[in-house]
Amino acid sequence: MARGGVWGGRPPEASTGLVIVDKPSGWTSHDVVGRIRRLAGTRRVGHAGTLDPMATGVLVVGVEKATRLLGHLALTEKEYTGTIRLGQATDTDDADGEIIAETSAAGVTAAALRTAAAGLTGEIQQVPPGFSAIKVAGKRAYRLARDGEAPELEARAVTVRSLTISAVRPLGDVLDADVAVTCSSGTYIRALARDLGAALGVGGHLTALRRTRVGPYELSAARTLDQLEASFGVIPLADAAAAAFPRRDLTGDEARLVAHGRRLPASGAGAASGPIAAFGPDGALIALLTEDQGEARPLAVFAP
Repeated sequence: MARGGVWGGRPPEASTGLVIVDKPSGWTSHDVVGRIRRLAGTRRVGHAGTLDPMATGVLVVGVEKATRLLGHLALTEKEYTGTIRLGQATDTDDADGEIIAETSAAGVTAAALRTAAAGLTGEIQQVPPGFSAIKVAGKRAYRLARDGEAPELEARAVTVRSLTISAVRPLGDVLDADVAVTCSSGTYIRALARDLGAALGVGGHLTALRRTRVGPYELSAARTLDQLEASFGVIPLADAAAAAFPRRDLTGDEARLVAHGRRLPASGAGAASGPIAAFGPDGALIALLTEDQGEARPLAVFAP
């Protein structure tokens, strides 16, 4: 299916909800949003957590009111599988870039690899790739890098809960390591590949990446673009929120107050776990709430 191709039938009327897409390689996340706009019949579509064009796997897309969930879903834990090539560094830290350094990785042992991977787990300070969408003085870092003005990006705290080496394949002077990663939002797997290679003194870059989970949404729930074109549908807003956030059921009076932006006494459900999905007596999603200092206040209201 060609990227950006015209949908072959009349689009259905827009529904509100999430679409879990299995993004194909070679497509940008924005390309996927463009296709879903045509399939859903609305321009009010967005995504949570960008995937690079080379990467495949879970991309959470919101349609209509569900776009207001995306900023909160983007902050959830993610899982990936991928392949890191040791012995070569590239300017983009992945296989889409140009090789800028080569050092034989033939002497890298399994023990050294495990030790280097362990050093990149836990809460770490990670410098994002120069070719990234981070803004520097109002401009995207990748645009500056392409213009020969690669910016010095500051390290940021991220959490890598696990970085597991699942297979190793020596290929002459390079070594391919298959990895599985569970990490916080904001973690660049390309940067992990770069830093793993640097720790071993041979350089490294990412040659394959597949995202297998975003928060509660796993690859098993994702649909390809061909599948969505054949039969388009969304996860209803209430179901999407119930899967992603702690739940609070409101009385009719509480639902009316929250729908008008009023505060309620805190329930304690969201003190340490982020937003709470608040539902009315009929099961409809009323709002996302945040709790602080004994009060629950609306973050986003969905009730009419």
